[in-house]
Amino acid sequence: QVQVVGSGGGSVQAGGSLRLSCAPVSMSILSFDAMGWYRQAPGKQRELVAIITTGGSTKYADSVKGRFTISRDNAKNTIYLQMNSLKPEDTAVYYCNLHRGSAGQYWGQGTQVTVSS
Repeated sequence: QVQVVGSGGGSVQAGGSLRLSCAPVSMSILSFDAMGWYRQAPGKQRELVAIITTGGSTKYADSVKGRFTISRDNAKNTIYLQMNSLKPEDTAVYYCNLHRGSAGQYWGQGTQVTVSS
């Protein structure tokens, strides 16, 4: 089992910014073919926010395109989600996800992001 440690999040007003971080414990991020974040708002299903592959390709939910940026720092063994121009509808628990092909996927503990209007 791979432990995934996430940080960041918090409460901001609409238009503000937050940055989430995520790192696997005792394993290189290069061991994962895709890494990213999902979010789940109250009463809603978990949805993809953004992912980045080992090759550097990225994919974003339409609702966050142009506002969120996913990146990785191999030297720090960490991935980041920079969230700008936050909206109240971005309020959710954000979960880091690390996918390792047939070996499965691993989830972080979740971090709350709250955006007030």
